[in-house]
Amino acid sequence: MQPDFQVSEDPAAAAVELLAHTTGHLCITGGSTPRAAYEQLEQLQADEVWFTDERCVPPDHEHSNFRMANEALLQRLDVTVHRMKGELGPAQGAAEYEREYEQAGEPAFDLILLGLGPDAHTCSLFPNDEALGERERSVVGVETPGMAPLVSRITLTLPVVNGSRQIVFLVTGEDKAVAVARAFAGVPDPSAPASLVDGEVTVLLDEAAARRL
Repeated sequence: MQPDFQVSEDPAAAAVELLAHTTGHLCITGGSTPRAAYEQLEQLQADEVWFTDERCVPPDHEHSNFRMANEALLQRLDVTVHRMKGELGPAQGAAEYEREYEQAGEPAFDLILLGLGPDAHTCSLFPNDEALGERERSVVGVETPGMAPLVSRITLTLPVVNGSRQIVFLVTGEDKAVAVARAFAGVPDPSAPASLVDGEVTVLLDEAAARRL
């Protein structure tokens, strides 16, 4: 991976530009920084919206990625949304989302928006988790996440992430600086799952998050 690093005062605004012009299939993620981008988005050209991962909670729960994205963006738009049903649990929820993805023709996402955890995880792919080695399934359940909140998850797998036409990381804050260096300035390593992402990668950063590059 040789990312295109873009450092600015407002990475969320840079993400808005990319998201607003994405057509086809868009895959979005959770987190406070993505929320800032979603709240700025006035419209989407994408036909269908997917999720990178979800916590195994009901859709109205405070930890739900869907709830956040819906409140910040989706409820304002006329767009087909493919929600991960976290309330079904990691195994059944993953199986159902995989069926939905297969029924849609297993599309390559025109853009996938990813976050980065302080442990260098992305989606719900945590350091050294067996899900990192999955090559057959598109969606899997994660019983025990690597960080709080300690609830089970549903996540896309690396082949799906890496098959996306454009991969965009949105990362801010000094607390992510070490993770940024591990993910993008080192060799691929399962202890830093984001380092295993490969393809057309753009990394949107503020100066604090980029300071160790």
